[in-house]
Amino acid sequence: MREKSGMQINRRNLLLAAGGLAATAQSGVALAQTSAPPASPGTTSSAIGRRKLGSLEVSSVGLGVQNMSRTYQQTIPTRAEMHNIIRSAFDHGLTFYDAAEAYGPLEVERILGEGVEPFRNQIVIATKFGWNIDPETGERKPGLNSRPDHIRIVVDAMLKRLRTDRIDLLYQHRVDPQVPIEDVAGAIKDLMDQGKVLHWGLCEMGLKTLRRAHEALPVTAVQSEYSMLWRGPEKTAIPVCEELGIGFVPWSPLGVGFLNGAIDAKTTFAKGDIRGIEGRFVPENLPHNLALVELLETWAERKQARLGQIALAWLLAQKPWIVPIPGTTQMAHMIENVGAPGVSFTAAELADLNASLAAVEIKGARLPDAVQAFSDVEAPAKS
Repeated sequence: MREKSGMQINRRNLLLAAGGLAATAQSGVALAQTSAPPASPGTTSSAIGRRKLGSLEVSSVGLGVQNMSRTYQQTIPTRAEMHNIIRSAFDHGLTFYDAAEAYGPLEVERILGEGVEPFRNQIVIATKFGWNIDPETGERKPGLNSRPDHIRIVVDAMLKRLRTDRIDLLYQHRVDPQVPIEDVAGAIKDLMDQGKVLHWGLCEMGLKTLRRAHEALPVTAVQSEYSMLWRGPEKTAIPVCEELGIGFVPWSPLGVGFLNGAIDAKTTFAKGDIRGIEGRFVPENLPHNLALVELLETWAERKQARLGQIALAWLLAQKPWIVPIPGTTQMAHMIENVGAPGVSFTAAELADLNASLAAVEIKGARLPDAVQAFSDVEAPAKS
């Protein structure tokens, strides 16, 4: 992360600047984390279904665990309850868990490793490297680090924290502008040969880098922000993934709480909450953008579902190889999210919904410039 960015916001509070989002909404609306609706009926292990990311089979919805060491409110959640959510997700048929060394940092991987230990061999663990973080102490240093020697050290430390002998899906969290992607792929290939990594992917990368990475070592999945609130990948990464047979994993599929009704026109944001400096949530844009929530409310009533379930079901309807990973620290929200695959659209309904979505113009940038600078980066040429 750029430590001197002109803003006193740490990694948790600069989304993507080290891989996570810490968000707090104050006044005007209760946060989704603290106002969970009743669990939706019919949420069973059979309802969640399975999908393929390349050759990797996972549940149709995953669980992002990035905030399980510190909630949006910047409080420390009960570790035992986080383990309970992780294990209950498995009981509901969820087999895809997403972490990163940057979350915590390091601590979220420990929580996940502890939580899934009883059923480790029945699930898929995804985690991420790439920020310049000391793998033993968690100290954040400036910038990115995807040097091959560093990747090897980082993965060994990850395996210890996750209490496992292999990482099912290992992403480069952000493209390092100093390291050719072919060198990164070579390091991953060595780890695969050792059995320490089974599949690999990239996050928020430039499209040329994705193609080069896939040519050097077949890529299983791409992870980028994608939701009804941010549809940019439809014109960029998703067509390339379809061409190359790569799965797509949307992070923030509920639009940082916006798509499940956690933000309204009266919402103000706490100091350090990145949403307070995102263009789409500033006072001059937020009331306009709430037309999207109104649309979701209409469809939620029509389908007898929650707002977030409509948003997730819409993502699932876009491509059969899209697997969203909503994060939560609340049991009721986890149950609600895994129920989303039970919401379906007929072809006519989907066409109707898409037409209505197309008519909603979202005003404002998705990220501050200092954070967006880490996305769509192209790796340097291999010399």
